[in-house]
Amino acid sequence: MGHDGVPESTRRPVTYRLLADAVLLLHLVFIVFVMAGGLAVLRRPRLAWAHLPAALWGAAIEFTGGVCPLTPLELRLRALGGEAGYPGDFVGHYLVALVYPPGLTRELQWGLGALVLAANAAVYARLWVRWRRTRKMR
Repeated sequence: MGHDGVPESTRRPVTYRLLADAVLLLHLVFIVFVMAGGLAVLRRPRLAWAHLPAALWGAAIEFTGGVCPLTPLELRLRALGGEAGYPGDFVGHYLVALVYPPGLTRELQWGLGALVLAANAAVYARLWVRWRRTRKMR
């Protein structure tokens, strides 16, 4: 029993569940950064060094049907916290269920990967044009 009268066996599962929720939040922030981080790059071009690899990673995960390492980490923490995990990956479990009908298919993953690339290509093309214009003015 801990000094506060709460058994350690009760405290430990709560800690793992909180850590799993933190990983879930980090995963969501990462996905938002992959999808919309290019807009931040328009305001702060130096963010491209972080955003470009993140966007390529996100697209690669979708194109290959891979699983982001954050997904098994979250699932392991949930299991340690006494919660049941879920089948599939983060996108299929949380995001696709919110936006699309249930059932993540390979075609949908390809579409998501293409969306990541197209959205970010448009942003970086605009940034490139702006950079070229600024460079010619010097």
